[in-house]
This record gives sequence, C-alpha cells and structure tokens, in this order.
Amino acid sequence: MAKKFPLNPKHPERICWGCDRYCPATSLACGNGADRTMHPAELLGEDWYIFEDGSIDPVVETKSPTELDSGIQQPVQR
Repeated sequence: MAKKFPLNPKHPERICWGCDRYCPATSLACGNGADRTMHPAELLGEDWYIFEDGSIDPVVETKSPTELDSGIQQPVQR
C-alpha cells in the first residue's frame, strides 16, 4: 500500500518525493547520481493540487451526519 502523499509538508526540500521511499535529500536510495525530485508545492505553490486532474482530494472537515440529514431536500411528488 502506498503512503499517503502530503499536500503541504513543512520542509519539502529535505525529502525526495520521487517514489514511496521518501528518502532524505542527502541520502537518496535511487543511486547512480540521482537528483532529488521536488514536491509539487515547491513548483506550483501551496494550492498545487487544484492544478492537477483532481485525483487528489484534500482532507476537508465535514459536518456530522445529523447536520447533513437536515439539509437534504426531499424529491417533489407530482
């Protein structure tokens, strides 16, 4: 199972984001002179996930089920 990808980590420059290993930038496990892969937030800003195809859903606080039930409109009977 893949690790959850953080939307806005505190220090993205300290980690390579190229695979699920998340190696320290000073000790890359990929070898052969590999460079660190930057986090999308470093390239596109904090709202980077909005520019993508929408496959990443940010964690959003939702209302409780009882609050949601009270806002549901019932279909109109004709």
